[in-house]
Amino acid sequence: MAKLALIIKNIWQVIKKPSVHFSFGFLVIGGFIAGVIFWGGFNTALELSSTEEFCSSCHQNVYQEMQPTIHFSNRSGVRATCHDCHVPHKWTDKIARKMQASKEVWAYLVGTINTPEKFEAHRKEMAQREWSRLKANNSLECRNCHEFDYMDFTRQSSRAAKMHSTYLESGEKTCIDCHKGIAHQLPDMQGVEGW
Repeated sequence: MAKLALIIKNIWQVIKKPSVHFSFGFLVIGGFIAGVIFWGGFNTALELSSTEEFCSSCHQNVYQEMQPTIHFSNRSGVRATCHDCHVPHKWTDKIARKMQASKEVWAYLVGTINTPEKFEAHRKEMAQREWSRLKANNSLECRNCHEFDYMDFTRQSSRAAKMHSTYLESGEKTCIDCHKGIAHQLPDMQGVEGW
């Protein structure tokens, strides 16, 4: 029992005065303030790296490809930006995607995809990686705007209505299975399943 009392006393001494120069309270408050500053900076960087300006600084050619599509300009005025399709909205998924995207930034910085010619040489590989990601998450980013339950099949072509009501409802397919190249030029599609 005396040994336990000594341990508790030592712990209390560390809590009371964990360092020679600063009190425990000062360290807790300082740590909290530093945490708030770090968190604010982190979230600011996260949001800034999700802007069209950030994305198009490296992906200028892909950004230009998107401009004539319905996702860029349409009758309703609703516009999909890069992060709407390529960055999940849920925070944990967003962080995981940002970590994956850091490899893309690295590839640009080291010169793997830093010219239009090099980008084109890797387009199919990058597209397939993105299609696989969307397939794995059931086209989550598409469904942030295009929810099956709210589709008006009477306003779709008969072919689209049939495909959507058959394959999406059953879960047999997801958006990206049929809508590859909806906002970007397709790579060479030879060997791509279902094409």
